[in-house]
Amino acid sequence: MTKKDGNIVFASDFHLGIDVERSSKERELIICDWLKSIQSTTKELYLVGDIFDYWYEYKKAIPRGFSDFLSQLKVYRNNGIKVHLFTGNHDMWMFDYFEEEYGIQVHKRPIVVQNKGKKMYVGHGDGLGPGDYVYKIIKKIFSNRLCQIIFSIIHPTIALWLMKGISQRDAKKYTRPQVYDPSNEWLIQYAENHQKIEKMDFYIFGHRHLVYDHTMEDGSRVLNLGDWISYFSYLEWNGKEMKVKFHQEPEKEVYI
Repeated sequence: MTKKDGNIVFASDFHLGIDVERSSKERELIICDWLKSIQSTTKELYLVGDIFDYWYEYKKAIPRGFSDFLSQLKVYRNNGIKVHLFTGNHDMWMFDYFEEEYGIQVHKRPIVVQNKGKKMYVGHGDGLGPGDYVYKIIKKIFSNRLCQIIFSIIHPTIALWLMKGISQRDAKKYTRPQVYDPSNEWLIQYAENHQKIEKMDFYIFGHRHLVYDHTMEDGSRVLNLGDWISYFSYLEWNGKEMKVKFHQEPEKEVYI
């Protein structure tokens, strides 16, 4: 299989930096093992947000760690595999580091991917759909450039220590059982409304820490990528089929 004919792979919600169920380093090595296992068959990789549980890029400093993961991304780029990185609600403070150092395109908003006659709407999913008004207000504040500049005044040692402490404090929420209810799933509602404006074949989101594959009335599908805390899940598009897959644990459940 040539890179031209290779698969397009989507994954999200690694939340590197927190220790939950497994340590961050252990999960990082599992992710690297997965990236190595799919490298020969992949032509494009979409990392759809919350790859890091906390992130802030100073002009001269970035969060310490993640060396194995970042090295593997460099291997992908050196082998001609195009990598896309989306900001999520935990790592929205990405600026130009990944583009300049790794040649990785960073997306701060959902995008449309077209391949083999199919249209895919891809985004992290935070702030989309009805409800969640408190978070939407917080997101506007955090994405405000003035607020980012004010935060940058804090010394990196203090700021990153503070971010990591808050991150680890909230880690338990990822072990709570998530409830899937397609009638109330706001990303499905968002997709249904978007379909009236511009039709897509697939809607691909992260954020919810659920693995689901919902088919709408017109046959279009809304898929959620799960996470790499409980599911170790991803999507693979081979030009004909969109498949939900699990690394190491194929017995995990996909909600339909």
